[in-house]
Amino acid sequence: MVRLINKDNMKVVANLAFSILKIQEKMTYITEFNNPNISPCIYAMWHSDQFCVHGLPNRANTNVLISNSIDGQIIAEVCEKWGFQTCRGSSKRKGSVSATLKMIDKLKKGENIAIMVDGPRGPLHKVKPGAVVLAREANVPIVPVFWYSPNITFAKFPSWDKMRCPIGPCRILNLYGEPIYVTDEQTDDIIVKKVQKSLLHLEEIAPEKYEEARKLKLWNKN
Repeated sequence: MVRLINKDNMKVVANLAFSILKIQEKMTYITEFNNPNISPCIYAMWHSDQFCVHGLPNRANTNVLISNSIDGQIIAEVCEKWGFQTCRGSSKRKGSVSATLKMIDKLKKGENIAIMVDGPRGPLHKVKPGAVVLAREANVPIVPVFWYSPNITFAKFPSWDKMRCPIGPCRILNLYGEPIYVTDEQTDDIIVKKVQKSLLHLEEIAPEKYEEARKLKLWNKN
C-alpha cells in the first residue's frame, strides 16, 4: 500500500500544516490559570492536549519530545517553525535512551521539556514513568498542563488519543497543576500517581476555572 505521506513529500506537508496553524493561531485565544512560571521544568500533558504547547511561555526555551517516525518529522518541522526546539526519540530502547540523555542535558542547561505522558501509543490517560525519570535525573519539577474550552470550535478528533484542537475562533484556558518535585524518599511509582492525579484534577476543575476566567474577561486583557 502506498503511503500518502513519505520522505518525498513530507516537507510540503509540513509547510502546509504550518500554514494552516498560523491561520488558526490568529483565531486562537489562550489565557492561563495557575502557571507557576518555573524554569527549567518538565511540562507534562496528555497526548490529547499536545497542541496546548501553543500556550506555553518562552517557546524558544522549550523542547518538545517527538518520535523519530516520518509523521514525527513533519511535527518536528512544524514545531521548529513555530519557535520551539525539539528532541527526537523512539519507543525502541536505543532511541529511547538517546532521547532521554538529550533531554536531561537540555534540562541541566536550563531549558524546559514538554512531554506527552501517555504517548505515543497509550494507553489513553495512563501516565508512563518517562517524565519522572527525567525529573529525578535532572533534579527539576514536573508541571502538569491541561487545556480546556467549552467552545464548539474546540474539536475532538476520532483518534486513539481523542486529540483536541481549535478549528475556528476559540477561547481556551491552559491550566497548570502545582509543581511536583521528585525526592529520594518517593519511588517513581508514587510520583507517577501524583502526576496522574494532578492531570485528572485539572480536567475536573477546568469548567469552573474557565467560567471564572470568562467572568473576569481575561481573554479581553490579552
